[in-house]
Amino acid sequence: MEIILYISALIAAVAFVILVIYVVITLKATKQTLTDVSETLQSLEKQVEGVTTETTSLLNKTNTLADDMNEKTAKLDTLFEGAKGIGDSLKDFSSSVKEISNTISRASKEDQEKTAQAVKWGASIVEYMSNRKKK
Repeated sequence: MEIILYISALIAAVAFVILVIYVVITLKATKQTLTDVSETLQSLEKQVEGVTTETTSLLNKTNTLADDMNEKTAKLDTLFEGAKGIGDSLKDFSSSVKEISNTISRASKEDQEKTAQAVKWGASIVEYMSNRKKK
């Protein structure tokens, strides 16, 4: 009976040694996996820092461009206001030319009547002088 006890103790010891070997192998594999994960995370951290730097740079450039666009838009607003002023001036000038044209047209009609009367008077005078010379 003692032999069975020794044999079972021996089997338990061998099983324990095998268990310890497998635990050591598993822990080594886990250590390698954790090392790989750590390296991947460090690489990822560097890439995220690079992306963050590029994003910050791009955001600064975008803000600069937006400020530049706002300045140029303000200048264009001034230009459009000036163009509107020129348009208003041209409209006023056109109205003035139209008034002058109407005034000239009225004066021309009035002068036409006076000219017709003058021609009639002139013809009458010429006719009177001709009749006088004949007598």
